[in-house]
Amino acid sequence: MSQELLTGRSAFVELQALAEQQKPLVDLFSDDPTRAEKMTVAAGSLTLDFSKQRVGAEVLKALEKLALEVDLPGRIAALFAGEKVNLSEDRAALHTALRAPSGKRPAGLEAVDEQLERMAALVEKVQSGVWRGFSGKRITDVVNLGVGGSDLGPLMVTQALREYTRPEAAHLKVHFASTIDGSQLFDLLAHLNPETTLFTISSKSFTTIDTLSNADTVRAWLGGYCPDSELLHRCHFVGVSASAEKMTAWGLPEANQLYFWDWVGGRFSLWATIGLPIALALGMPVFRELLAGAHELDEHFRSAPPLENLPMLLALLGVWNVNCLDIRAHAILPYDGRLKYFPSYLEQLEMESNGKSVTREGVPLDYATCPVLWGEIGANAQHAFYQLLHQGTQAVASDFIIAASRYESMKDSGHYESLMTQHELNIANCLAQSRVLALGNAAVDPTDNPFRHYPGNQPSSSLVVDSLNARSLGALIALYEHKVYAQASLWGINPFDQWGVELGKQVAKELLPYLNNVGARFASDDSDKSRRAALPQGLRSHNGFLYLKPG
Repeated sequence: MSQELLTGRSAFVELQALAEQQKPLVDLFSDDPTRAEKMTVAAGSLTLDFSKQRVGAEVLKALEKLALEVDLPGRIAALFAGEKVNLSEDRAALHTALRAPSGKRPAGLEAVDEQLERMAALVEKVQSGVWRGFSGKRITDVVNLGVGGSDLGPLMVTQALREYTRPEAAHLKVHFASTIDGSQLFDLLAHLNPETTLFTISSKSFTTIDTLSNADTVRAWLGGYCPDSELLHRCHFVGVSASAEKMTAWGLPEANQLYFWDWVGGRFSLWATIGLPIALALGMPVFRELLAGAHELDEHFRSAPPLENLPMLLALLGVWNVNCLDIRAHAILPYDGRLKYFPSYLEQLEMESNGKSVTREGVPLDYATCPVLWGEIGANAQHAFYQLLHQGTQAVASDFIIAASRYESMKDSGHYESLMTQHELNIANCLAQSRVLALGNAAVDPTDNPFRHYPGNQPSSSLVVDSLNARSLGALIALYEHKVYAQASLWGINPFDQWGVELGKQVAKELLPYLNNVGARFASDDSDKSRRAALPQGLRSHNGFLYLKPG
């Protein structure tokens, strides 16, 4: 079994030895002026420069050996073939089939096309005004009720691609509400017209308490304007779930139900009907372009050798940083305001997938897995946490993401030159930050001032997108999805379950009966011995409130 663990691999032992001998980045660049050219790899619209990672030729050779020892090509083939790579839940992980052309999917997945066409028909009805609210007025606003993968992916994509909104979708305003405390929903309902608002209830299980509590609140709100519950369900709600039975039980007619499958993980689900808000907000052609871009990256992942394979390279470099250099933090730094929600999207994708401490077979690990991910738009982050990156005591690996071209559609405008100046300044900032992180004071004039000392040697990768559009964004998202899978394969873990998330939900449901509508106050105080005795283990009450029991 030890050979199945990362630490049992001969290539990993070799990597650990190489980590003890590594030169700092300033010396690596000094030794080889052509380093940047040698360490740049492209796939379609994406170009990766990993020259500022703390690797040399010997490390790269050992990383390639590790990929082959783990049989990454075989693991990739198993993923695309529909084998049961999700062992703890005994199922496949076929999110790649959602964006593949019909002829390139594993057999038996004809329902993917069927649901895509159902979604397209629903989108056309809403955008064209055929779909009407209870009073006969056309829909002007859509609110997506979802959380986690049912919220973060669609929210991120609609923000990133807003400028590509199709004319047929331009009149619709799409909003998102995810928080269980109702604060987002409260703000929205204060301004929305109940006659012209459609709500999408997005939940794989259709039991997610966050989402269903928001849906129940909305139903009560609408009921104050229209007492006909059947009419409200038909005109103002659409369900997206893997459970048709639960959608029906909630009151949704079959025509208002879109489906996906248990082999689609929540954080990999924006390619399925969970992407409905994307299509409503931007147009179905934009959604299809997103799928096409992801599929192009899928093909690259399946065919490119390890050191020319962008997802594999990112995964291997990540394992090198975490397990050989002991770097446990990873910053995502997009220098593009359109990617505002990309860091939070990746936080879920990576930490929910690879935040594991046992192997696929349930054996405890003796090494680290997923680092802590965090990030922000780069230009804003420079004025926030870059101080820690440049002069703190914490080692952090970073991904810089930037679009090479911008504002092409504005060439005929009077302020195009001004916009281009801003874009060039943005690129300069991005390049400067990665340079200083790598080289420290060697990137600027030397100084003896300790307050102006920059240690450098902080590793980073620069990911350049030719131009941010639906196709390139699809490829960018798929790149990180596949990085997660490749990294999980290297660590020997299952990236497709999330039992740590499920446990918190379970305990919350167990606590709910002990709370009244005001909050955490009991109906009776501590003098009620029978009520107190019924408290779950680990809790106590005092003066009518719940507390954790010490010790």
